[in-house]
Amino acid sequence: MEVVVSAPGKVLITGGYLILERPNAGLVLSTTARFYAIVRPLYNEIKPESWAWAWTDVKVTSPQLSRECTYKLSLKNSTLQCTSSRDFTNPFVEQAIQYAITASKVILVDESKKDKLQRLLLQGLDITILGANDFYSYRNQIEAHGLPLTTDALASLPPFSLITFNSEAPNGVATGEKCKPEVAKTGLGSSAAMTASVVAALLHYLGVVSLPLSEKSLGHGNAANSDLDLVHIIAQSAHCIAQGKIGSGFDISAAVYGSQQYVRFSPAVLSSAQVTGEKHLLDVVTDILQAKWDHDKSHFSLPPLMTLLLGEPGTGGSSTPSMVGSVKQWQKSDPQKSQETWKRIASANSMLEEQLKNLSKLAADYWDAYSHIISSCSRHAHGMWMQLVNDQYQEFVVKSLIGARNAFLEIRLHMREMGKAAGVPIEPESQTRLLDATMNLEGVLLAGVPGAGGFDAVFAIILGDASDSVGKTWSSHGVLPLLVKEDPRGVSLESGDPRVKLVSTAVSGLRLG
Repeated sequence: MEVVVSAPGKVLITGGYLILERPNAGLVLSTTARFYAIVRPLYNEIKPESWAWAWTDVKVTSPQLSRECTYKLSLKNSTLQCTSSRDFTNPFVEQAIQYAITASKVILVDESKKDKLQRLLLQGLDITILGANDFYSYRNQIEAHGLPLTTDALASLPPFSLITFNSEAPNGVATGEKCKPEVAKTGLGSSAAMTASVVAALLHYLGVVSLPLSEKSLGHGNAANSDLDLVHIIAQSAHCIAQGKIGSGFDISAAVYGSQQYVRFSPAVLSSAQVTGEKHLLDVVTDILQAKWDHDKSHFSLPPLMTLLLGEPGTGGSSTPSMVGSVKQWQKSDPQKSQETWKRIASANSMLEEQLKNLSKLAADYWDAYSHIISSCSRHAHGMWMQLVNDQYQEFVVKSLIGARNAFLEIRLHMREMGKAAGVPIEPESQTRLLDATMNLEGVLLAGVPGAGGFDAVFAIILGDASDSVGKTWSSHGVLPLLVKEDPRGVSLESGDPRVKLVSTAVSGLRLG
């Protein structure tokens, strides 16, 4: 028996900083970048003496880092003890395993189900984790080979390529000892997607939930709501404990449910998990499952004929926790000004969401007019769009397009003001110049910095087939256009090991070592 589950990465297009506080909403898009968890039994047979065992074996393999970690899992407490080097253990995977197995024990109370769970655990767990190339930066390898910063160069990489890590000591002097991998990422939420995929794969493997096959999974509502809600609760809890703080949770929610409008849960629902040193994990998970999870999610995805593009500027990463801390400090020091700024951003966020939803409705009601004017606008800069209108329905579409642009420009303006007041580069000047140039290209609706902002990434939402001009412009500015697009699906059951399918269809040839 083998179970393969995938969960998507995310892009937060509105709600940066505001989403940390209820009831502010954010728009988050799930993506084609997916993290995979493969769960299979470690042993084919259970030994006769297993009835007396207090521990079973767990192995976690990360082929992209060439790492393997082994553990003993307590059959009584569901806690892990590492039996290999702890240098390369992953706290997100460890917490995902412990919380998923504990939740299984809480939920599977029927004797026959408990026996089946025990037999599966006694066979041991062999877990493999794989992240799509889109989660990681291969910019250095591309530049080292003298290749242009293009999607073609990225596409030439083998699927699930080895991830480069620093093999030198912090002072730059090589040592004989291996050091912790320093992995360059693209900001798509790899830890959240990984946590969600491991939790979902284990819960499905152990018979607690039934997930939809990826071929049939088209977004919200494909598995039983209770199944997805359970995956969400356990993944959210494990992720928060692993990262040592209770974040907004939008990345886990997107990994489980897909693209959505999201309002965070009250941090109090995880109060039990924060005192794990004083309580048994079984009691903690029981409390978490019984808590009133008050997060809010509603379906949202880009209107038809619109595409999400992402770019990697390569100007050095930004520390999101540090930036969040500075913004919170500014809120305390100037509550009146900060409240006014947040209200303006929240209002512009709502306006953008309203215009995008209106465009989806216009597409459904007046498809011919919608598709025609989107195609026309994709070949012209925004200043020309109104001149392309031929009837009232096309005019409705263009007015909503312009309304969305204006709302987003308002968001960017106030986010820059907030960054300046808080002393953090939410939209650095170099990004501003790039984003302004991008928004003036043919067929570009929006261009911004996702999430908390900074230097990590840029995104654009384009109309029709305008991606070529954006890719060329970004490349000319030293920005590597990524392959990732929006995919509104959440967590999904896969039909087999993704390496078999993807490697067989990948572009062969160049390998960047």
